[in-house]
Amino acid sequence: MNNEDTKYQIAKERVQAIKGFYIHLTVYIAVNLLLFLVDVITSPDTLWFFWPLAGWGIAIVVQAVSVFSSGRGSVTNWEERKIRELMEKE
Repeated sequence: MNNEDTKYQIAKERVQAIKGFYIHLTVYIAVNLLLFLVDVITSPDTLWFFWPLAGWGIAIVVQAVSVFSSGRGSVTNWEERKIRELMEKE
């Protein structure tokens, strides 16, 4: 695998991660909207839809940080540095 193939593979994996995040976000919004409607229609006195909204929301935030962080400490950068380090040793 040459340098261009490696760059292509990294870019492809990044696009897949971003696509996965947007799919996850879309499902999150749709399901929580449905839960909100069910909650308001069936038991308007007790609003319980906040719990799944908050719990799942934490997972969405963690995934967003993982996918979109480009800082020095991000997982993607660490993986790239480690790959280069191992390739230089061989």
